[in-house]
Amino acid sequence: MSRPQNAQPTSSIDRLAVRLPPFVPSDPELWFCMVERSFEASGITSESTRFGYVLGNLDPQYAAEVRDIIINPLATEPYATIRAALIRRLGPSQELRTKQLLGQEEIGDRKPFQFLRHLQNLAGNSTPENLLRTIWSGRLPQNLQTVTATMKDKQLDEVAEIADYIMEATQTQSVIATTATPSPQHNAIQLLTNKVQALQLDLHQIRRHMAR
Repeated sequence: MSRPQNAQPTSSIDRLAVRLPPFVPSDPELWFCMVERSFEASGITSESTRFGYVLGNLDPQYAAEVRDIIINPLATEPYATIRAALIRRLGPSQELRTKQLLGQEEIGDRKPFQFLRHLQNLAGNSTPENLLRTIWSGRLPQNLQTVTATMKDKQLDEVAEIADYIMEATQTQSVIATTATPSPQHNAIQLLTNKVQALQLDLHQIRRHMAR
């Protein structure tokens, strides 16, 4: 049976135009994740077609990093090969990621949960959670370190959400305390109250001593 004139070969489907995002040399793994979503949406499944799209989006300086693969591509999995090579050769090494975690990263103006996500992105999947928990909690403000130390049985994400809540509540209380500045009269009354309480305590101790 002859093929209908308006039918397209399966291979031609993979040649449908798809626009890929600009290459991200600082995070090639993220770029390939975005690229693959575009391929899936366009129905592009052929390894060779995907390989061609990647080459078309690489600047010469990054293409030079995978020169060997471009010149002699594998016949079976050219896309998977160049993907793995670009991630390995351009992405930060696990050693560098760990050094960043241990020596460079601070919480700054992030919330605890945001800071945890930042550390997780740097660490990758190979960093043990207990190490990540130690690094994360050690960079929190002192009051949050004390609280999170009591929640070792909870999941790390849950602890981070609780830390967010505590930080927000603490900041709100600080604003209220700053706004409501006590008057001199209030301070004088508080001072007298403290002195009366101290005298009452001294009197109570004297009576106990005399009763012996």
